[in-house]
Amino acid sequence: MSEISARPRVLSGMQPSGDSLHLGNYLGALVNWVKNQDDYETLFFIPDMHAITVTQDPAELRARTRKTAAQYIAGGIDVDKSTLFVQSHVPEHAQLAWVLNCMTGFGEASRMTQFKDKSAKGGADTASVGLFTYPVLMAADILLYRPEGVPVGDDQRQHVELARDLAKRFNFRFGETFIVPEAFIQKEGARIYDLQNPTSKMSKSASGPNGLINILDEPKVTAKRIKSAVTDAGTVVAHDRENKPGVTNLLEILSTLTAKPVDTLVAEYEGKMYGHLKADVAEAVVARLDPIRTRTMELLDDPAELDRLLARGAEKARAIASVTLADVYAKVGFLPPLGAVG
Repeated sequence: MSEISARPRVLSGMQPSGDSLHLGNYLGALVNWVKNQDDYETLFFIPDMHAITVTQDPAELRARTRKTAAQYIAGGIDVDKSTLFVQSHVPEHAQLAWVLNCMTGFGEASRMTQFKDKSAKGGADTASVGLFTYPVLMAADILLYRPEGVPVGDDQRQHVELARDLAKRFNFRFGETFIVPEAFIQKEGARIYDLQNPTSKMSKSASGPNGLINILDEPKVTAKRIKSAVTDAGTVVAHDRENKPGVTNLLEILSTLTAKPVDTLVAEYEGKMYGHLKADVAEAVVARLDPIRTRTMELLDDPAELDRLLARGAEKARAIASVTLADVYAKVGFLPPLGAVG
């Protein structure tokens, strides 16, 4: 049996779908993960199996997986405090996903809004079965580790609900097996918006690069993008999501980085122009991200050491995952392999 921690367990991950994490990933997820390390038993992973639900260049995927892991560490994930691993290094994810696929209704899977959105963009005929069932793999990712909580953005709430439903269904049919996890939706700094389209969330799939602030961009590129950010009609710096989404986004970024309440910032910019706000946001963002960028590059310069850290994390993850999978396999009636206990 794996050792049971006295602290509640949480698990989360971000896909290696770009060459760099962006400011929304950092402020909306990674910052909160780092805080969680002190209060929870934390597991963080790179979901490379989810990444191949759309076509990937193999060499690029490997490079992006390492880059994502390096940015986790550079951003504050402590591999001694937390379990950091790559999803495909733990085969139990795919094995549990098959069992859960067989307990998920077709209509239930069809109602997942992210599948409907993504398949609509590319056409239903080109969407893979993997894209259709990836919420079930996500449920397996979660339930495999029996966590109490899953830190996710609000857009992933539906997927955590599916994991909860499948946990309850399995427990009802086969006996208590899974913890029914809660979605930990971050209220502060949970959503950073595109600099050029401030009504849309900052995303790797943005229509253009100028709306993104990437961790691995050169500082001068970051500053230029912020100073070119779309603002709003008028000149008053005010927090108004509906009427001033561009200025509001900049205020929220600065508030999150400086820990100053938005109302305090608004008062400080009374009588000042948008340019003053942009310059201060650029300075704060570069000051926070440049050390992370530098540390990431150091880690990527020694891929063997990075791979060693990920292998160690996978070993720790499998110590938990193998126990869960053995329990599930026994309960659904699979014959244990020769030499196995059961």
